[in-house]
Amino acid sequence: MKGVVSRGRIALVERLTRRPAPIDALSVLSAVPVPVVLLDPQDNFRYANQAAEQFFGLSLLQLGQLHLSALLPDDNPLFRIVAQVRASETTISDYDLHLESPRLNKRHISVYVTSLPEEPGCVLLTLQDGSAARALDRQIAYRGAARSVSGMAAILAHEVKNPLSGIRGAAQLLEPNVLPADRELTDLIRDEADRIRELVDRMEVFGERAGDRRPVNIHRVLEHVRRLAQSGVAAGMRMTEQYDPSLPSVWANRDQLVQVLFNLVKNAAEAIEGDPQSRERGEITLITAYQHGMRLAVAGSSQRIHLPLIVTVRDNGPGISDDIRPHLFEAFVTSKSTGSGLGLALVAKIVGDHGGLIEVDSRPGRTEFRLCLPVITESDGEGQ
Repeated sequence: MKGVVSRGRIALVERLTRRPAPIDALSVLSAVPVPVVLLDPQDNFRYANQAAEQFFGLSLLQLGQLHLSALLPDDNPLFRIVAQVRASETTISDYDLHLESPRLNKRHISVYVTSLPEEPGCVLLTLQDGSAARALDRQIAYRGAARSVSGMAAILAHEVKNPLSGIRGAAQLLEPNVLPADRELTDLIRDEADRIRELVDRMEVFGERAGDRRPVNIHRVLEHVRRLAQSGVAAGMRMTEQYDPSLPSVWANRDQLVQVLFNLVKNAAEAIEGDPQSRERGEITLITAYQHGMRLAVAGSSQRIHLPLIVTVRDNGPGISDDIRPHLFEAFVTSKSTGSGLGLALVAKIVGDHGGLIEVDSRPGRTEFRLCLPVITESDGEGQ
């Protein structure tokens, strides 16, 4: 009996002191949700994890055949950072970098570059995309602007509409009794009263809440918008589609999505039509895609917003000027001589009401409006 106990204790000690099997470092890096790449001393790609494959849009096999200069111009700041890390054998971080070339278009990227003592000359790059966080910050600002317009609309509707009706009615009563030379003034009063009332009506939509939501096929909405546009604002203009046929339904109000997407297509068509260089070769492209892992944390809450469905309206017009772009979704901001500046502000409000994000990326010859929308979930379905 005593020998059995001793053998049991020995077995227990062996289990407790046995060292676990070593973990493969590449397996760990592969599971990291942040893009990580390893460059050799000549800046060739030696390794890239799965997140990096998605970031660059290339497989590990494809990246392994490339030099960093194949993706970025030689004057990109990333080359300087990598060279400094090799020289100092330390870690350097930089923020808000733009990694742009014909093959890559990534903005607001945070980069962490470190040397590897075990691999002389090799550097490890960690890349973090800050555009989603920036988009969320901007969306909060857009919602604040929309609430301001909503409050203004409520005041105008209450305080202005009734007096306007009285002013217009008085002008109509005066019209038969004034001299023909003065009738132009009564017409002016009526026209201006109608114009102000129309402006108030257009602002009142900011106070409307999102209507009933249900599962919506985004491709049917886009096809409806395309037919509307090609029979009107984009008549005779080339429109193409790049759809992901496997997309799930979006949890939304169909009519409001039509309003949002038609507004974006209308703006694209007007931008092309207004530019002589773009008019002949003008093209609008509607794109859908599914972006895995697109989740945003809500500050002060355990809630996480899942926005995997991406809808893009792209045009090859002249682009949006730099002074307008930061304020594009604010009310009363417009580059059109006859525009009111309420269209894109309303778009941002509707997208925000749906729990989504809207982003714009523009340069001469290529403007993209991207909607990030939530898909239907089990909890949404249970509410039906």
